[in-house]
Amino acid sequence: MSLSILAVDDSRTIRDMLSLALTQAGFSPNLAEDGVHGLEVLSGMHPDAIITDINMPRMDGFGFIEAVRGQAAHRATPILVLTTESAPELKARARAAGATGWIVKPFDPEKLVRALHMVAGPGAAR
Repeated sequence: MSLSILAVDDSRTIRDMLSLALTQAGFSPNLAEDGVHGLEVLSGMHPDAIITDINMPRMDGFGFIEAVRGQAAHRATPILVLTTESAPELKARARAAGATGWIVKPFDPEKLVRALHMVAGPGAAR
């Protein structure tokens, strides 16, 4: 059974790269272009994990994470932040909002897939 992943990023290039990497790894990707769109897509699904950027228009990653965590159905869904940012205070803010992990762009598809298996695969601690 393939894992369902919601990936939220305002960059079409990153969305395309994520879609390719996730599909090749046997995941079922669902894509959104910002936090507002991410919440719309999320309302119709129960993903095994969520990947989100931080810097996006309309609703940034922090707001998106907080909104996801505010929904009972998604309180335990793993959320990986995928961003160019690497400042410790931003990582701490994301963790405080409810993020599970942090991956810096440009991402290594193999490392991303490994991280997803760790947080969302069979036997992952949730």
